[in-house]
Order: sequence, then C-alpha cells, then structure tokens
Amino acid sequence: MAFDKHGTTRRALLATAATGAAFVAFPRMICPAAAANSEFKIGLFIALSGPASLFGPTQKACAELATEEINKNGGILGRQIKLIPTDAGGPPVESTKSAIRLMLEENVDMFVGSHDSATREALVATIKGKVPYIYTPTYEGGECAFNTYVIADTPEQQIHPSLTWMMKERGAKSVYLIGDDYVWPRKCNEHAHKYIAENGGKVVAEEYVPFGAPNKFEEIVTRIKSAKPEMVLITLVGADNVNFNRTFAGFGLDKEILRLSLLLEENTLLGIGSESSNNLYSSMSYYANAPGEANKKFKAAYFAKFGAKAPQLGLIGADCYGGIYCAQALATKAGGTDASKCMAASEGLSFATAAGTVTMHGRHVDKTEYLAICKGTEFDIIKTFENVKSGDECKA
Repeated sequence: MAFDKHGTTRRALLATAATGAAFVAFPRMICPAAAANSEFKIGLFIALSGPASLFGPTQKACAELATEEINKNGGILGRQIKLIPTDAGGPPVESTKSAIRLMLEENVDMFVGSHDSATREALVATIKGKVPYIYTPTYEGGECAFNTYVIADTPEQQIHPSLTWMMKERGAKSVYLIGDDYVWPRKCNEHAHKYIAENGGKVVAEEYVPFGAPNKFEEIVTRIKSAKPEMVLITLVGADNVNFNRTFAGFGLDKEILRLSLLLEENTLLGIGSESSNNLYSSMSYYANAPGEANKKFKAAYFAKFGAKAPQLGLIGADCYGGIYCAQALATKAGGTDASKCMAASEGLSFATAAGTVTMHGRHVDKTEYLAICKGTEFDIIKTFENVKSGDECKA
C-alpha cells in the first residue's frame, strides 16, 4: 500500500523471519475452525498509530459498519463476526507478532488488512497461507501468495487509464516522477515508465525522498521548476504529499504544471488546502462523492450509524467495508476457511463494496476507476473508466 513508512532493514527481515520460525515451530497450537454458532473472528490490520493513523478512524468505522450489517443478517455461516482491530501502523515486525498472537491465542478465521506494502509482505511471510488474508488498499500489484486475496486498486487500473487520459486530453507529454523511497512508489513508477512511453511521452526526471514530515521539498520543487515538465506524477504519502503540494503551489508552479497524485483522497486533500490544489488531479476507485446507488446507500448507513462526527470518508477506509464483505462471500462460497476451498471459491466471487458489487478474477478485482480534479478541497470527477481489469492474474 501507499502509506509504507519504514525501510526494510536487515534487522527487520531477521526479526520477521524469527517470528515466522516461531509460528512454524508450534503448528499444532492452531485449533481447528470454531464450532457452529461460535464467533467468526476477523483480525483487522489497520493504522491505529504512526504517520498513516489519520486513516485509522475511517478504516475502523467502515469495517464496523460492514460487520454490523452482516451480523444483522445472520453473520458468516451462522456465526456472528467478532472484529479484532489490530495496529499495523508501526514496524512490520510488530504486525507479524500480532498476527501470530491472533492465530495462536484468538484462533482467527480470517485476516483483513488495509496497510502498507512492507507490512503486507511481512504478514504474507508469517501467515504462510494458514489463514485467508484479504488485502484492500491501493497497491503496486503482483501479490499472488497462496490463500491471499486482493481487492486493491492496481497500477493497470489506477495509473494506466488516468495517465493515458492526462497525456492525450491535457497534452502532458513530459513527466517528472516524485515519490517516497520504498516499494509502492518505485514499483508504480516502473509501470508509469511503460505507460508514458506507449503514449509518446518521456520521463524528464525521477527521484525519491525518505518518508517523513521533515521533507520540506524546496530543493525538489526548484529542480522541477528548472526541468519544466508538463506534468508531475506524485507517489508521495500522507504528510509528504501535503507538504510537497503546498510547496509546489507556494512556488507558483500550480499555474503552469499539472499534477497527478496516486494517493490523494479526502483526508490528504483537506491537509493540502484549497489554496494549493489548483491543477491537481487524483485517480482512485472510490470518492465520497462518487455516483451510484451503492455509494448513496453506503453513505446513508455510515452517517446513520456514526452521525455528524463520523470520520471523513475516503478510499482508505471504505476499502475495509469491502474487505469484510469479501470475507463473508469467500467463507460462504467455500463453506468455511479451508485454504484450498477458499482458493477455488475466489474465482468469480462477487461481493459488495462501498462503490458497488465487484467480481474477483485471478484473486484480484475488476472495478470502475475515476479521474478527478480538485476544486478547492472537493473532488470533481471528470472521467469514469468502467470495469477496468486488474492486470494481475493469480492462479486459484
């Protein structure tokens, strides 16, 4: 996911390996699936601390809404869902320790995760396919681990159509790439290079910065000013995205150069502010003001439950709603959580999301994507790309 905030150090890798080894050493401590009429436990990995914690309240609220709706209709296989929110905002090794605890002590039936890519990779290595794991936010593609299911936006869905449209309709042929220094921006930009070339454009420069609020971006914006690109493709996260765009507009470049940001949702746009959002675009599969009856119904239920003080809706949060419904659909179709049966059941699996019903193919999801331009601190959807294939086909 986009909001990775930790470099993958040798120490972290060794620690992750050690916790995984400890888990393998005690496989018999994992109990069989709970008996009928007991709780169906879902470990929910979300950002409750750290730089991405601004998403945490929305993630938790959306998952709780889905859980309440499903439980009112009989739960999963006749069992009421017990949601176990777990912090994934710290170092990946801490999440792996939590995963082992949830498997050994809580005997969780499934995991749903809305967190960064480094944590996903660590969890995949730790869970080892023993418990179904559903990954929900926008990401860099390519995850095909056993018993892992992805409902996230992929580069083929999020970047390809929007970048192509910007280059053709806005004439932005020269592109400057700026991102945080970790797997999501680098992998996304590998795809961006290909899409830019196929549309007759060129990358004028590419650079990455360490993740963290101290980045002030004056030097980078000065280099962008000298390079004179027609568009900047932004894979910065959270506070970095806010600070970059404020600095960019402060230099007056927003009047001349287009910007397309790949993790720009409602919370981040509020931080950027209306004075810095001129000529700023975003591409995602969900916005709070997206059209459609499904989103209208979702928002009505969300605000009925949480009221006027409900956390700000956005993609990072609404993805958890879809994640819980994916868990319900997968377990129901498979008749339980057996890995081989879940893998087989995933092909052609349909389930509800905040944006509407989606269908899984190759353990990824085809979905509608939107391109929006910022109008102050609101999104104005200017282009809809219907039923975009994920571009990732994993074997069932």
